[in-house]
Amino acid sequence: MLALSALPFLKPPHLRSPRSSPGGQRRHTLPASEFRCLSPEDAISVFEIEREAFISVSGDCPLHLDEIRHFLNLCPELSLGWFEEGRLVAFIIGSLWDQDRLSQEALTLHKPQGTAVHIHVLAVHRTFRQQGKGSILMWRYLQYLRCLPFARRALLMCEDFLVPFYQKCGFKALGPCEVTVGELAFIEMQHPVRGHAFMRRNSGC
Repeated sequence: MLALSALPFLKPPHLRSPRSSPGGQRRHTLPASEFRCLSPEDAISVFEIEREAFISVSGDCPLHLDEIRHFLNLCPELSLGWFEEGRLVAFIIGSLWDQDRLSQEALTLHKPQGTAVHIHVLAVHRTFRQQGKGSILMWRYLQYLRCLPFARRALLMCEDFLVPFYQKCGFKALGPCEVTVGELAFIEMQHPVRGHAFMRRNSGC
């Protein structure tokens, strides 16, 4: 699993040097804020946040618990969790896709040879909403993708009311998505990812 703390521009300040107590002893406390890739062990916490965030709005979840475990087993390096004092407060789960546009198969498949990162879901715990955490998490996720040599672009689908949020994150609408879930229709959006070679020259990755 890739650890975001290994990337210099993503390393949280609390990890840059050991912290010591006044007596010179190193503290053994959980970090105040940590960003890391998720593991299958995080699946239940992920699902609890997702279920609360989506059920009341759309009546269903983008990913069910078995699907969350599926993607966190296959491609944990394409996920990102934000933890506050060890507690998951927000997350993104993605997988790879190998076509120009999303299709129904993209909901459940991970294409290891793909160059498009399909962002399945972004959700924030109800206690931490309206604090800008979704935007911050997406920014960090996109920065992380730019250091993955295979990633060329990020794709997602969302309902109309979420289009302005993702536009502020730098995504552009591609038009209606061919994927439907029940009676729900979606807009497909894309964000370019320049790739590893460019970022090595420009950001020290």
